[in-house]
Amino acid sequence: MKNFITINDLPNFKKCVENALIYKIDPFIHNGIGKNKTIGLLFFNPSLRTRLSTQLAAQNLGLNIMVMNLSTETWALEFEDGTKMSGIRSEHVKEAAAVISQYCDIIGIRAFANLTDKNKDEAEIVLNSFSKYAKKPILNMESSTSHPLQAIADAITIKENMPKHKPKVVLTWAPHPKALPHAVGNSFTRMINHIDADYYIAQPEGYELDSRITKNAKITYNQSEALENADFVYAKNWASYSNYGQILKTDNEWMLTKEKMKITNNAKFMHCLPVRRNIIVSDEVLDNKNSLVIQQANNRTFAAQSVIKLLIDGIS
Repeated sequence: MKNFITINDLPNFKKCVENALIYKIDPFIHNGIGKNKTIGLLFFNPSLRTRLSTQLAAQNLGLNIMVMNLSTETWALEFEDGTKMSGIRSEHVKEAAAVISQYCDIIGIRAFANLTDKNKDEAEIVLNSFSKYAKKPILNMESSTSHPLQAIADAITIKENMPKHKPKVVLTWAPHPKALPHAVGNSFTRMINHIDADYYIAQPEGYELDSRITKNAKITYNQSEALENADFVYAKNWASYSNYGQILKTDNEWMLTKEKMKITNNAKFMHCLPVRRNIIVSDEVLDNKNSLVIQQANNRTFAAQSVIKLLIDGIS
């Protein structure tokens, strides 16, 4: 595998999940494959799970690891071609990516959407610029429109908790005081296409995700209707896509509560974290034995390990 930008880059999604589960049993079975190789993890935005889980995954494979927060620890980068760099941006991505390629065998990038210009966010300028100018494989650690490592971890978690029947999986919008990107919702929706499940997306009007991504999902504006007999409930906020980046609703009508979960099929609760308690979801749901959020976070390591192994295979 040359790059890992979306889950569509995986040669075999099912095999990637299976390998991740093998790593969960024995994280060190390939601990020599990364010998004398270095992974550079570049963060344009904050991280807890992504940073630690990806570092641990690389460490389990024997890689050397370098981490840099590009928002605070380096020169401000310019991404536009042909620009006169007379402002605050001191270095162009052309040189930065070429230089980093000399230091690293794999380059991980984490760069969120700005949620102000849909075209620029969907162009994935940061991720695609590094992919264009770097001479080494790129690992997407969350971009403007995609969070594929999280989606693989979600798939692992569902597989570990799969009922004997075809599950009903619900992605439900939930309120949040800030405008949040669409990356998790997009990648979770793409991932579900690899699972035999009845998939519903519930959201208020005006919060529809990109229809090019949700075309195979059942869409509803009635949260209770979606939750009825659900086996998995994934709560997540995202800003409006049609009114790009805007917050259209802030009340707690869509918060996931203990009472709402009673109409499910004793559903497992999922969230990518971090989560705002009693805004996105109530304490009673988050602290319940059916909450899978800590298991999801643990599975982030093995999702990353499975993907990094494929990238190493591609350069070995």
